[in-house]
Amino acid sequence: MAVLAAGALLLTAGCTSQEGMESSAGQGGRSPAHSPSASPGGSASASPSPSASRTPAGRPPAKGAVEVVSTVTEGLNSPWGLAALPGGDLLVGSRDKGTITRVDADSGEKKVIGTVPGVAPEGEGGLLGIALSPDFGADHLVYAYFTTASDNRIARMIYDENASTPGQSLGAPDTILRGIPKGAIHNGGRIAFGPDGMLYAGTGETGDGDRARDEDSLAGKILRMTPDGEPLHGNPKADSVVYSYGHRNVQGLAWDADKRLWASEFGQDTWDELNLIEPGGDYGWPDAEGVAHEKGFHDPVAQWKTSEASPSGIAYVKGSVWMAGLRGERLWRIPLSREGGAAQEPLAAPQAFLEGQYGRLRTVLAAGGDRMWLVTSETDGRGTPKSGDDRILLLRVR
Repeated sequence: MAVLAAGALLLTAGCTSQEGMESSAGQGGRSPAHSPSASPGGSASASPSPSASRTPAGRPPAKGAVEVVSTVTEGLNSPWGLAALPGGDLLVGSRDKGTITRVDADSGEKKVIGTVPGVAPEGEGGLLGIALSPDFGADHLVYAYFTTASDNRIARMIYDENASTPGQSLGAPDTILRGIPKGAIHNGGRIAFGPDGMLYAGTGETGDGDRARDEDSLAGKILRMTPDGEPLHGNPKADSVVYSYGHRNVQGLAWDADKRLWASEFGQDTWDELNLIEPGGDYGWPDAEGVAHEKGFHDPVAQWKTSEASPSGIAYVKGSVWMAGLRGERLWRIPLSREGGAAQEPLAAPQAFLEGQYGRLRTVLAAGGDRMWLVTSETDGRGTPKSGDDRILLLRVR
C-alpha cells in the first residue's frame, strides 16, 4: 500500500538481502515473451487527491496505459546502452562483448558497427551507456561510458556510416574523461546530453559508500561536463565536473518538459529511489537510504522496495517518468506534476506494467510522441534467458 506524505511516495517497507548488489536472478514465472498484455501489474496505489483526478493541459492522467506495439529485434547479448539515429535506426551496446550494433528499426536486422577498444567486462562493468553528440549530423560522434582494466571512462568515436569493412565503422576512441573508479559492482554508466547541450553521467560508488560523499572522487556522483569532458560554468565547483553527490549507483537520467533532471538509483536493502536533481545536492548515501527527513539531504521524490524495482534506465514521455526495473521485472510510470516548478511529489501513485512478462528490464528511450523503446536484460548473468532474449520492444504509452 502506498501513501503520499511529506513530499515523497513511500511504498510498504520490506527488507531484502542484496549485499550491496542490484539483485539476484529473476524469480521466473514469466509470461510468454511476446504477450502484448498492457494490464497493470503490482501497481502502487493511493487515494487520488481532487487535483489528481483532473487532467488540465500540461498534466498527465493519474492512471496510464502501455501497449506493446512490436518487437523491434531479438537475440541481443547483454544489451545496455541505447541511442536513436536521426533516420530512425537504433544503436545498442553489448556490456559483455564491448560491441555496438546498429538495428534497422523497420526490419530488425542487426549489424555490428564496431568494438570499443579497451572494454574490460567484469561483474556489472563493461560497455555501459552510449549517446549521440547533439551535433551528430555534422560530427558523427558516438559517446560511450565503459569499464577498462583500471577505471571507468567516457570516450567518443566517429561513426563512419559508409565504411566498407564490416564491423569497422567506429574510429579510434578519444577519451574525454578518465579516472572514474571501477568495481565489480556499482559502476553507474548512464550518459545523456541535457537540454543545455552538456554531457551528464551517472556513476556508482563501487561498493565503497565513503566515495559517494567525497566531493573529490568521481564515484557515486552525477557529473556534468562539456562535450569535450571539461568542467563548465554552472557546476557547483568551477574546476570540477561533479554536479551532485551522495549517490549509491545512478542508473537512469532524464529531463522533463520543464528541463528538470531526474535520476534513478539502486538502494541497498530497503529503498530504491527516483530523485529530482539539484546542482550541488547531497542525496544522502551512505548515511541515508530512501526518505530520511534529515537536514542537508535531498529526499527522493518516490521510493520502492528493492524487490519491486532495482531501477535502471528512465525516460520522460507523455508527462511521466517511465522507469525500467531489473529485479522488479516491471515498467514503472511516475506521473509528474508541473505545478510549482520544482514539485517534490508525483501527481499520483506510481503504476507498474508488464510485470514478469519480459523479465529484467534495462533501458527505456523516448521514441517521439507517445512511443518509447524498451530493452530487456535477461542475458546479463542474473536473468533466466528464454528464446529470443534479449530484445528491444516498441511501446505506446500514456
